[in-house]
Amino acid sequence: MKNQTMSILRSMLLLVAVLLFSQCNTEDPEPENEEELITTLEMTFTPVGGGDDVSFSIFDEDGDGPIEPVYTNGTLAPNTSYNVSIEVRNDEENEDITAEIVEEDEEHQFFFQKSNGLDIEFAYDDADGNGNPIGLATVFITGEASDGSLVVILRHEPNKSAEGAVNGDPSNAGGETDIQATFDVVIE
Repeated sequence: MKNQTMSILRSMLLLVAVLLFSQCNTEDPEPENEEELITTLEMTFTPVGGGDDVSFSIFDEDGDGPIEPVYTNGTLAPNTSYNVSIEVRNDEENEDITAEIVEEDEEHQFFFQKSNGLDIEFAYDDADGNGNPIGLATVFITGEASDGSLVVILRHEPNKSAEGAVNGDPSNAGGETDIQATFDVVIE
């Protein structure tokens, strides 16, 4: 009986020890590049032949939080080429995220997706150190009068060699979405 009691006692002590050690909390390593809060994304469309700039922007004061973002949409002229620049900021900290994207160009890419009814095409006009697109500078060419949506996605650490990524298709690129905005675009 004494051996059986000792055996049960040892088993219980072993179980308690295992439970105690499994509850030890090791600190998670600090992320290599902590995700930035992006409050503002602004796209400026400058007509190649001259004319007034058109701006599209999103202001999202809490990032992924519950406060709805505020969009500013614009109207583009038909059959026009535009040089487009993108600026990304954290207005809460007065921080220019665009500079970080330039510095870490191989780790970032903007992707652009249009709805079927929108007659607009684009081409990247910048590249990272490996010759892959970034998307801070693009050329957009409008077609006939139309309207629809333009989705702009900034991905962190996408696979820029993935099928379609060089053409702005994020489907196979992976990575983490830093910001995604859907603009209502009118061409008239």
